Amino acid sequence: MKVVALVSGGKDSCYAMIKCMEYSHQVVALANLLPADDSVDELDSYMYQTVGHQIVVTYAECMGLPLFRRRIQGSTRHQKLSYRMTMGDEVEDMFVLLNEVKRQIPSVTAVCSGAIASDYQRLRVESVCSRLGLVSLAYLWKQDQSLLLQEMITNGIVAITVKVAAMGLDPRKHLGKDIGFLKSYLHRLKELYGINVCGEGGEYETLTLDCPLFLKARIVLDEFDVIMDSSEAIAPVGILHPLAFHLENKEESNSLSGIDKTSEICPEKVGFVYEVQGDFLQSSEAICQSAAEVTKLDGVAEHRLRISRTKSYSTFSICCWLQDSCHTSAGLQQDLEVVLKKIELELVGCGFNWENVLYVHLYIADMNKFTIANETYVRYITQEKCPFGVPSRSTIELPLSQVGLGSAYVEVLVANDQSKRVLHVQSISCWAPSCIGPYSQATWHREILHMAGQLGLDPPTMTLSNGGPSAELEQALENSEAVAKCFNCSISTSAILFVVYCSAYVPSPERCKIQDKLETFLKQMRLFQSDRENISKALDPIYLYLLVPDLPKRALVELKPILYAPEDMDMAIGTMQDLSSVRMPSYWGFQHADWHDSCFQKCVVHGKICAVILCFTSELVEKICSDSLGGGTDNGDYPLSVQGRQMESVSRFCIYLLDKLYMQTNFSWEDTKHLRFYFPTSLGLPVEVLSLMLNNAFNELAEMDQRVIIGEEPIFNLVPVLGAGSSATSMDNILTCELFASKS
Repeated sequence: MKVVALVSGGKDSCYAMIKCMEYSHQVVALANLLPADDSVDELDSYMYQTVGHQIVVTYAECMGLPLFRRRIQGSTRHQKLSYRMTMGDEVEDMFVLLNEVKRQIPSVTAVCSGAIASDYQRLRVESVCSRLGLVSLAYLWKQDQSLLLQEMITNGIVAITVKVAAMGLDPRKHLGKDIGFLKSYLHRLKELYGINVCGEGGEYETLTLDCPLFLKARIVLDEFDVIMDSSEAIAPVGILHPLAFHLENKEESNSLSGIDKTSEICPEKVGFVYEVQGDFLQSSEAICQSAAEVTKLDGVAEHRLRISRTKSYSTFSICCWLQDSCHTSAGLQQDLEVVLKKIELELVGCGFNWENVLYVHLYIADMNKFTIANETYVRYITQEKCPFGVPSRSTIELPLSQVGLGSAYVEVLVANDQSKRVLHVQSISCWAPSCIGPYSQATWHREILHMAGQLGLDPPTMTLSNGGPSAELEQALENSEAVAKCFNCSISTSAILFVVYCSAYVPSPERCKIQDKLETFLKQMRLFQSDRENISKALDPIYLYLLVPDLPKRALVELKPILYAPEDMDMAIGTMQDLSSVRMPSYWGFQHADWHDSCFQKCVVHGKICAVILCFTSELVEKICSDSLGGGTDNGDYPLSVQGRQMESVSRFCIYLLDKLYMQTNFSWEDTKHLRFYFPTSLGLPVEVLSLMLNNAFNELAEMDQRVIIGEEPIFNLVPVLGAGSSATSMDNILTCELFASKS
C-alpha cells in the first residue's frame, strides 16, 4: 500500500515508517500537525506531540518526500475514550490534513502512526481513517517497550530528548541527550519507579535527528534553550527549545541498503512542504457520510421467518432464519436484510438496540459472497449505533440451502445493560489481526470474554499462515492469546470452551493434526506459565469441532474461544453446592447409567458458569433407543420412520440429560445464554421435523416438571453442519448440543 506517515518528529513515528517499509509498503508523503503560533513549543493536547515542531519542517528535505502540515485550530472537546466526530475538536484537524493528502495523492490508501500503548490516540487515528476510507497501520502497537527501544537504536534512529517529565529525569541534565546514551538509565528508572522506557506514560518526548529514512540529509542541532515548565523537586518538567540547527547533506553511498527508494516516489513533489488550510465543517461534511438508512422490508413473507430466544433476563440470545424447504432463496443480500431487520425489530420490542448486542454469529450459505454479506451487515451494525463498541463476530459458511434455511442465518447475544467492554483495534499491527470492519476482537461482559472467530492470520501482513491447517491453528492460538492478555487472562488457564471450525477443504488425514496442535500448544503454554506464576486455578476447558463447507479468506481453521475473565481473580471464587448424589427425576423412562457420562463434556466455573457439550454418536443412539420407554410413540404431529423414532428418543434423552446436568450443578433453564443443536446434512431428517421433536420434548418436560417454563418461541436453534464431534478425527455425531449458562 501507498502510505502517508503521521510524523511528530519523535522516534516512534520514524520507526513506524521503517516497519511499514519492512512489510513492503511505500511511504509517499508525510503529515504533521503543529501549533498555530510558531513561538509556542507545546500545546495542551491529549493527541499531538508538538515540541520540536520548528525542526520537523526539514523532514521533507531529509527524506525527499512531500510534507503536509496543518496548524492546529481545535482543542480537546471529546474526552471520552471512543471518539465521535466533534466540531472544534483537535482530531478534526487531522481529518482535514489527511483529507487534503488524499485529494492531492489519490493513490494513498493507508496511514501509519507510532502508537504503542495509547488507546486514546489509536482510536482517534482509526476513526479518522475510517471516515476517509484509509487503512490504519500501527506496527508498534502493544509491542514490548524494552525491545522496541533497543530495536530503534539498533536500526539507526538517532533521537534526542526534547521534553522530560518523570522522577529521575532532570531537564538540565537529560534534555538533548540521545536515546542510545540514556537507554541503560531509562531501564534503571523503570526498575526504581516503573516508568515506561519508551516514554508512553509521558515521561519524555524525543526528536529524531537522523535515521535510515533520511536519505538526503541529517539534522544537526547547533543551539537550544531549556525551558522549565515546572521546577518541582520530585519530577521537574522541562522542554528543549531549538535556537539554531542546520542540515548536513549525505552522500548517496551512505544510504542504507534495503530501504524503499522513497525518493523516486512523486518526483514532482520531492521536498515539497504544503500548509493545509480549510474549515472543519466543510471538510467533514464533504467526506463523512451519515450512517446508511435501514432498508424497509415491506412485503417480506413473514411466515418464512423463524425466531428462537433464550429466557434469561440479563443476557440472552436471539436467533433468526428463513425456513421453507420448498422456497428458493431470493439471494444472500435480501435474505440477510430480512433477518437483520427482524432481529432489529425484536431488539426494539425488548427495549434494546444494536448497542446491547455482545456477539453476532453470521452464518451464510456461500462464502464467495462474503463481501455482499459484509456490505449488508454494515448497514445495520455501525459505530454510530454502537457507541459502547461494536459486537464481536464470527462468520461461517453453513450448508443452509441444503436444508431449506435460505442464504443467511444470524444469532445475536444480547445484554440488558451497558457494562460491556469492547476491544476493537482496526489498525494493522504486529499484535493481532485487525478488525477493519464493524466488529471487535473481543467483548467482555460480566466476567465472560467472548472472542471473535480467529483465523490463522499473520497480523502485520494479514495473510494466512503457510503450512496447512495446523500452522493456521497455531497462529490463531497466538492471536487469541494476544487478545486475552488485554483482559488480563490467558487461553491456557482461563478458557471455558473452544469451538474449532474445520473447513471441508482440510483432507481427512490432516484433521488429526489440528487436535494435536491445539492440545500441544495449550499444554506447552501452561508449562511455560507454571514456571512464572501459580496456575493452580487453571480451568479444564471443553472442546467442540465442527466441519463446515468454507471459512473467510478460504481459511482451513477458525478458532472461537470463550474465557472466564473476572476483574479480580482472587475475589472470583464462588461456592458450588454438590448435588451429584441427589436423586434425579426419571423422565420418559430414562434411568441413570454410567455410560451417560460418555455423552458429555462440561466445565463449571465457581458455580457461576456452566458450559456443556453433548455428543451423540451412532453407537450412543442405539443405547439411548434401547433404554427409552417413551420412544417410538406416534403423537400425530409428524409421520415417524424408523430413523424418526430414533431421533425422537435422542431428542428426549438430550433434554433429559441437560436437565439432569442443570440440577446437579444447581443451574436452571432460565440461566441459559445459548443453546445450539448441530445436525449433519446427511441426517436426512427435515429441519422442521427435528425442530418439532425438540419442541415437543421441551413441552413434555414442562408438563412433567413445573421448574421448566416454556414460552411461545423455542429456546434453542438448529444449526446444519457437515459434521460435528468432540474430536477433530471423528466429526460424525448424529446430533451435537452446545449449551452455555451463567447466573449473572
